[in-house]
This record gives sequence, structure tokens and C-alpha cells, in this order.
Amino acid sequence: MSHPAPAGLPAGPPSGPDTAPDDAPVTELLRRYRRARTRRRSWEGAWHDCYDYALPSRESALGGSTPGAARGDRLFDGTAPDAVDQLAASMLAQLTPPWSRWFDLTAGADLTEDERARMAPTLEHAAEVLRGQFAASNFAVEIHQAYLDLVTLGTACLAFEEAPPGEPSAFRFAAVSMGDVALDEGPTGRLDTVFRRIRLPLTAVRARWPGAVLPPELENRAAREPDLDVAVLECVVPDARGYGYTALLAGAGDALGTLADVGVDIGDAIAAPPVVLATGHFAVSPFLCFRWLKAPGEVYGRSPVMKALPDIKTANKVVELVLKNASIAVTGIWQADDDGVLNPATVRLVPGTIIPKAVGSAGLTPLRAAGDFDVSQLVLDGLRARIRHALLADKLGQPDSPGMTATEVVHRAADMARVLGASYGRLQSELLAPLIRRGLAILRRRGEIPPIRLDGRLVDLTHASPLAQQQRMADAQTTLTWINAVQGLGEGGAGVVDTEGAARWLARTLGVPDAAVRPAAPDPPASTPPAAPPPTPSAAPPDWTALAQRLGAALASPTGGPPNVAR
Repeated sequence: MSHPAPAGLPAGPPSGPDTAPDDAPVTELLRRYRRARTRRRSWEGAWHDCYDYALPSRESALGGSTPGAARGDRLFDGTAPDAVDQLAASMLAQLTPPWSRWFDLTAGADLTEDERARMAPTLEHAAEVLRGQFAASNFAVEIHQAYLDLVTLGTACLAFEEAPPGEPSAFRFAAVSMGDVALDEGPTGRLDTVFRRIRLPLTAVRARWPGAVLPPELENRAAREPDLDVAVLECVVPDARGYGYTALLAGAGDALGTLADVGVDIGDAIAAPPVVLATGHFAVSPFLCFRWLKAPGEVYGRSPVMKALPDIKTANKVVELVLKNASIAVTGIWQADDDGVLNPATVRLVPGTIIPKAVGSAGLTPLRAAGDFDVSQLVLDGLRARIRHALLADKLGQPDSPGMTATEVVHRAADMARVLGASYGRLQSELLAPLIRRGLAILRRRGEIPPIRLDGRLVDLTHASPLAQQQRMADAQTTLTWINAVQGLGEGGAGVVDTEGAARWLARTLGVPDAAVRPAAPDPPASTPPAAPPPTPSAAPPDWTALAQRLGAALASPTGGPPNVAR
């Protein structure tokens, strides 16, 4: 599996006796890696079953299968694979639709209305730049693959790297196979400790880490074998400075083994001490690992396919038996007297065949079936309905009735938000917010946006995806119902309503861009002339340094340059 070389990765460690890497951190990384692989071993059996019955096209992702080989030989019922595809496509359309705006950057709650108005154009421009980078990249393709893994296995991993200069987008994404990673929870309970073991040609290693110092014996072997592959272990571990990054050489040629083999010992595959290809730090982790739901005490997530797996296996077996019964019904089972004339080995049941028989014998007679298997259709209907319900195909799929009324559409949207509420909350925390933070960090490093940081105080993230809008529609509907009710109480009731404040609240709730809302006029002092008109969206940008000092240095200084991280 080839991985292109992204820009901004840490270079190799400098050579020299005073700069040799310390063996103690590397030994600790290998110990944590082996422990994470051992913990993952108990999940691999369930993952293989989920792939076999729900997503056979990804079976090679866990190893043990050749890419491109025929798969699905044990699959007889296609209900689960179809429902998995529908759920993954629905998540793409409901969470991160590439054809519409699915997030906004807004001013935080700690700012005044005047500061919010001044920050609105800057934040809107940064959000537009970020959305444009997502649209120009391969994000939609790779996040869909990650959603397939999420629905099937309950855990998915997405690599978010910076593309080299000159590419159409500054972002490059890759859905990481679960067979290549071992995960562990960090101090915050997130899956931010990532060990990825990848297989690369030696030429790709030189391009990816140009400063790496390779062993002389490996250089000599590469001269004899131009297509030599090596195994690399990438370690991303949270620390006090962000996320520490270390790339280790894990083997070459015949010492590679199977990348999904949990028994491979990196310490035995190469000479000690391990060869460090690169070290560095990230402000935001380049690996986004997220889960569907999580049981207490477990690291990896559980998926809707795991919940429906008993019904999936049963439906698959019922269809297999139906097909066997159909084969018997078509070809039949025959019996004949052993009369010394009829030879069953030479009988061919084709039109026009004459089968000899002895005088007085019955010849070939059909054997009556022991029972009828028509009840299987009743069993299958119930099993398939439960599978589709467990995989949310009845909630997120296309409605059976195209002519739905407005009330039916509202109730369907409410059901969708209720069913996906818990999982969507986890995805907001583990996928969407880190995704935006990582994108802002890359663009901030390249100087394409101001030095803004998503902290929730100065700059906040507003989810504007269709699913988020459906969840906010209930609050907006409740407010509008109250306004209509008090308007009918006469002048006294209507006087209670602050129409301007209600309009601004509805704009924030429904995700209306700040640039589309007129700034609020500040209250003039009692003893002074009326204040000047509020600033327009074209006013000067906010003083980021002053805001950072007043609110606890939540923003970096625009004159200080990007943080001293690898990317």
C-alpha cells in the first residue's frame, strides 16, 4: 500500500553523536504499541464476521485476503450490505454533505455585540476558505469509506495530512484500514493514541522523510532490490505540547510479515536500537479516530452491524437453505429398483432420453420431499425488517411514499434526530470538531487565514449540517409557537415580545451567517449625544492581540508566527 509524501511532516533526526535519539522513549513506544495490539486482538474475530456478512468488499482490510480476490462466497442474503451502504451514504448527506454548508465559524459568547459584528466578516471568510479546501480535496471520497468502517466495525480512522504546495487543495485525506492501526485512549478518553504500521517502497520513505538516516545495510540492499518494501510504524501520542510524533523503521523485505499480524515483534524485525526515521510534534493530531458507540471499559466502539449480526447470520442461513431446497425442487431426487438393467451412472435427465428398465420394475421414480419450506418466506420477512431497522434503513433511507405531507416530513425528521442523537453527539466530539481544528491549524500554518483558534470563547463552531438543523428546528418551532400565542393576547402580550432579539436568536439557531444579519445598535449613554452608527461588515478587522490578552490568551499573536510544531 503506497502512501504519498505530504508536506510538513517532521524531517528525519539530525545525524551526529550528540543528537542520537534516546532509546528509552522508543522502548516505551514499542511497549505501548504491543499492549495496544494485544488489546485489539479480542476484537478481530467480531470484525471479520461483520466484514464477511455486511461489507465483504473490505475484508482484505484486516489482512488474510489478497486485494482484488473474489469475496462474499458465504454471503447469500444482501439485506445487510445494502443497508450498510444506505446508512453510510445517509451519514455523508446528513453530517458532512459536500454539496452544502455543514459548519460555520461564529464569534464566541464572551464577546460583546460590537466585537461580534467586527469579527463576523473575518470568521465568515475563514469558514469559506476552509469549506473551499474541503471541497477541492478528496474529503468526500475518503470520509465515505470511513463511514462504511464506522457502521460496520463501530470504529473508524481518518488520516488528515497537509498536501504539498501546488496541489489543488491544502488537505489530503486517507481512510485508514483498521488492520493497520492499534488505538488507545488518551487522558481525555478520546482515541488519540494511534499506532499505524504501513508498508512503503523505500523510495517513498526517502520522499516522505528526506532527513531520515537509513542503515547502511538497508541502503546496500536497496541498491540490489530497487522495489524493496519496508514497514514503518508511525506513533502519535498526546503529551504536554500537543501530540508527539515518531516514525520507526519496522522491517524490510522478508522481515515485513503480514501487517495485520498481531504477533509480529518490531524489536526482533530490525537491529537494536530501532531506527528512528522522524520525530516532531503536531498541534492537532493528524489521525481522527471516532466511534459509533462505546461500552464502559472498552476502547473500541460497537456498531449497528454488531447488534444486528445474529439476525444477519440467521437470514443468510435461511436463504442458503431456500436455495438448496429450490435446487432439489428443480432437479429432484430419484430412486430406482436394482434390477441389473438400469445403471444410474449412465442416466442423463435431458429431453428425448430413453432410459432402459427391466420387465416388471418401476424404473426411475421421484422421491417425494419430506416437507414444504414455504414458511421460510415468513421468517425472512421478519429478519430482513429487523436488520433494516437495526441499521436505520427505515429511518434514514428513502421514504416509501414520495407524496408525504409537511407534517409527515416533520415527524420523520424528528424521528431521525431522536434515533441518531446519541451517536451524532459522539461524532461531533470525536470527528467534526477535531476535523475543523485540524483544518484551521493547517491553513493557519500556511498563512491563508488569520491566527484564529477554535476555543469556544472567542471563536465557536456551529454545526450547520442537515441533521444539526433538524435538531434545532424543534427549538425554533417552540419559540415561534410561543410568539404566535402571546401575539393573540392583545397589546399586553405583544409588548412582552422583543421582536429584534427573537429574530437574532432565530438567526443564530438556524445557522444564518452573521453577515446577513444587521448589527445591533449599542445603547447610547443617557447624558451623551446619540452614538455613531454601528460598524458595517466592511469595518476594520478585530484586534486579535487585544482580544487574546483580555480573554486569557485564547488566540495566538498574529506577529508571532505559527506555533513551533511539525505541522
